[in-house]
Amino acid sequence: MSLPISFLSDFGLRDEFVGVVHGVLARLAPESRVIDVTHDVNRGDVRAGALAMTRAIQYLPEGVALVVVDPGVGSERKALALETAWGYFVGPDNGVLSPAVALAGGATKIVSIENPEAMIPSPGATFHGRDIFAPAAALLASGVAAIEELGPALSGVDVNPMLLLLPEIEADRIEGMVWWVDLFGNCQTNVGPDELSGLGLSPGSEVSVTVGGQTHRLPWVLAYSDQAKGGALLHVDSAGLMAIAVNDGSAAEHLGLGEGTTVVFTR
Repeated sequence: MSLPISFLSDFGLRDEFVGVVHGVLARLAPESRVIDVTHDVNRGDVRAGALAMTRAIQYLPEGVALVVVDPGVGSERKALALETAWGYFVGPDNGVLSPAVALAGGATKIVSIENPEAMIPSPGATFHGRDIFAPAAALLASGVAAIEELGPALSGVDVNPMLLLLPEIEADRIEGMVWWVDLFGNCQTNVGPDELSGLGLSPGSEVSVTVGGQTHRLPWVLAYSDQAKGGALLHVDSAGLMAIAVNDGSAAEHLGLGEGTTVVFTR
């Protein structure tokens, strides 16, 4: 039975790139369902791609995760295939796979994709999503090839990790950062509700949130509608992290937040 393939990239939809990868997958694994997780990751933003797959992986069917955010395409960086208890991960060795693989329980096998029989010959070296990663994902999904047939084995120390900064926790403050700003301007932080609970805060509390030297008093609510329209709020988002939002507005615009912005939480 063919496995489903969950495909994430920074290709966008203006050009033919996503469709071409779909074509390769359809030719080599015609029975596999392909799920488009997103193709709107900011161009070359490896961390954003890693976080997007990490948020999604627990809701995706077990199978193959094809992740192509690859600003180093054509360089000496390795092309990886990893086996986990969830399934397989295929993508570049730049850390984009690491957080989701860790969430899936870690890799039991890692190989460098080097077998030319598992690739599409190409005169260029700038579309590995089509020429290397898609064929490898399709061969694994269809069961035509075992992971060991794709190339030589690697150990965990041979691959590049993705280092995600943890919040700095003190007795009376937590310094975190904005990890992600979604289409609506909601700003996910790297701080969890348990960490705020350590400050004696809970849903219903007012939380001091300092951004760029300016402090805002935000209510910790359960839903956007618990705050008046246009009002800023703090809530636990769908990934289980604390997010700053504005009811019927953009927290990114309202509070001047962006990915990487430092945010300090206090009572």
